[in-house]
Amino acid sequence: MKKKFIAALITAMAISALAGCGGEDEPSSAPVSTLSPVVVDDETQSTAEDTPAPSESESEEPEETIPENAYRSEITNEWIDESLKDQRPIAVMVDNEKTALPHYGLTEADVVYEIMNSTANGRITRFMAIVKDWGSITQFGSIRSARPTNFMLAAEWNAVVCHDGGPFYIDEWVAKSYIDNLSGGFARFNNGKKWEYMEYLTYDTQTGVNMKGGSQTYDGLKQRFEKANYSTTYNNYYAGPHFTFSDTEVDFSDRSDALSATEIELPFPHNSSTLKYNEATGTYDYYEYGSLHKDPLHDDAPLTFKNLLIQDTTFGELDTNGYMIYNAVDTGRDGFYITNGKAIRVTWSKSSDNSITTYYDKSTGEEIKLNTGKTYISLVPSDSWNLIKMK
Repeated sequence: MKKKFIAALITAMAISALAGCGGEDEPSSAPVSTLSPVVVDDETQSTAEDTPAPSESESEEPEETIPENAYRSEITNEWIDESLKDQRPIAVMVDNEKTALPHYGLTEADVVYEIMNSTANGRITRFMAIVKDWGSITQFGSIRSARPTNFMLAAEWNAVVCHDGGPFYIDEWVAKSYIDNLSGGFARFNNGKKWEYMEYLTYDTQTGVNMKGGSQTYDGLKQRFEKANYSTTYNNYYAGPHFTFSDTEVDFSDRSDALSATEIELPFPHNSSTLKYNEATGTYDYYEYGSLHKDPLHDDAPLTFKNLLIQDTTFGELDTNGYMIYNAVDTGRDGFYITNGKAIRVTWSKSSDNSITTYYDKSTGEEIKLNTGKTYISLVPSDSWNLIKMK
C-alpha cells in the first residue's frame, strides 16, 4: 500500500506540474505513465511497463547438459556411462612404500582409503582404491597384501578385494559370505624393481614376466571374475549408495564453526601424507614423501580429491610384529569433512562389519552431503588424532 501511494502521489505531482506550465492545447512532453525509477528507502520503484524483462541468463540457471546414455555415479555423483549402473566396484590394495612409486592408474579410482598398515616402520600406510569402471584398467598398482580392516571396509561397497595375499589374520575375513576376493596371480611388469613391486592389475590378459625373467601370460580381471564365478553386478549384500550428495555446491565459508583447511598434514610419519587445496581446481592434491603424487599412466596427472573424510579410529595390535586391526565398527567417534578449503567437525558410525560408515555434522546431528567428485578417506589412529595439522 505504501508503494502504491507514493507512486500515485508522484503521478499526481507530475500532472499538476504539466498543467501549470502550459495551456490546455499544449501537449504534454511525455505520457504520464512513463515514470523513471524512484529510490525510496533503498528500494527501486517502477511501473511494470518500464521494467525490462529479465534475460534468460538472469532469470534462471542454465540447464545442465546430460550426456547421452549416462547416469550419476552412486560413488562420485559424476556422469558416467549407463552400462556401469549396476556394476559392482573393486577394492584394490596398492603398495604405498616409496619403492613402489610411481603408482600407475590410481587417478582412475573413485575413492581412495589411506590406512595405517602396520604399527611398525613409522606407521607406514597402504592405499585401498575403490574403482567402479574397472573394465577400462590397463595397468593399476602396484598390488600388495591386504589386512583385516580392508575387508571390513570393502564390504561397505560390495566390492571385490584385489590383493596379493596377506597374513593369516585375513583368513577368517576371506571366508565370510559377503566377501569376494581375488588374490595374487596378477600381471608382472618388468619395471626394474624387486619381484614384489612388479604386480599390477589389468582388465584383460597381459603378457608379462615370470620370476625367472621369461615371458608369461596373465589373466586379467575379466578372466579372473569368470573363473571365480563372481557376479560383476551388485549382489544381495549390496547395502545401497554409500554417500549422500548435495544438489548444490557445499561451501562452509559462511559457517562460524568451520575451520580453515587449505593444508592437512596427517600423522603418518613414514609417508608424510599431506593434502593441499588447489584453488585452481577446487580439489585437494595428495603429497607424500615430500612430493606431489603423479600418475605416469595419465600424463603425470595429480592424485586429487573433492572431498576429504578423516576418521578418529581406535585400533588393536594383533601381535608384536606390527600387525593390527582398526575398530572400524564404532559409533559417535569424531572426524572431519573437508571441502573447498574449509573443514567441519563430524561424527561417524558403522554398525556392523558389512554396513556403511555414515558421517554426521557434529553441530546439527544431520547426515552430511558431499560435493560431486572423488573422495579421500583416512582412518587416523586415535592415539595420534591430536597430531593432525590443519591450516
